[in-house]
Amino acid sequence: MAYSPDYRSYSAAPGSTAASAVLDAGLRAYMLRVYNWMSSGLVLTGIVAYAIAHTSALNLFYPLVQTPYGVARTAGPLAMISIFAPLAFVLVLSLGVNKLSRSTAQTLYWLFCAAMGASLTNIFLIYTSTSIVRVFFITAATFASMSLYGYTTKSDLSRWGSFLMMGLIGVVIASVVNMFLHSTGMQFIISIAGVLVFTGLTAYDTQRIKATYIQYAYAEGTDQAAKRSVYDALGLYLNFINLFMLLLQLFGNGNRR
Repeated sequence: MAYSPDYRSYSAAPGSTAASAVLDAGLRAYMLRVYNWMSSGLVLTGIVAYAIAHTSALNLFYPLVQTPYGVARTAGPLAMISIFAPLAFVLVLSLGVNKLSRSTAQTLYWLFCAAMGASLTNIFLIYTSTSIVRVFFITAATFASMSLYGYTTKSDLSRWGSFLMMGLIGVVIASVVNMFLHSTGMQFIISIAGVLVFTGLTAYDTQRIKATYIQYAYAEGTDQAAKRSVYDALGLYLNFINLFMLLLQLFGNGNRR
């Protein structure tokens, strides 16, 4: 692990004002970099999703076909690929955390965000643009509040970890089961539970990122700091996207086009 030279120079006097000031400044700079990566990724995702949904590219992903109920859009092969592509990028990034170079990790992150945008194109077919925008701001406010809580609270949120992971696994299993049951009641319960899980994960992951930085104090400008910020941004990005999709299921207005 790379350590900050400035921080090490004060390590002989733990608790000193100078050491705290150096660590706090480094932490603020690092967290700002993480949030910049996350927000930039969300912007790219939104641009890709909107561009596909509002141009002729939509026909490549969701072509118009004749059904017994009339002409409708259905997911084509490209749409199915786009749905599973983000998972492949996440696996590569997660498994290659210690092997990928700085530039490779950053490139894969941008590709992942673009692929996620392509996979979210269908929300413009299902929900009205007004409700998508409204839910996005609800998500942003919820995420910001919980991330701020995770950053500032003195409570140890690490004990939440096992419960949140069990909750996440439960939500995933229930979602898979409901793909066959098509129960609206069960979907409502899943959405509520999912919102609680990802709201908690936002605070938990923010505190984890902060604690990890304090432990290792990545040196500014090093490859270690650059790569770590991408991986940490990826975790927060996934929390935001999942929270957004679950809230959209709860509060989104159906598109009647």
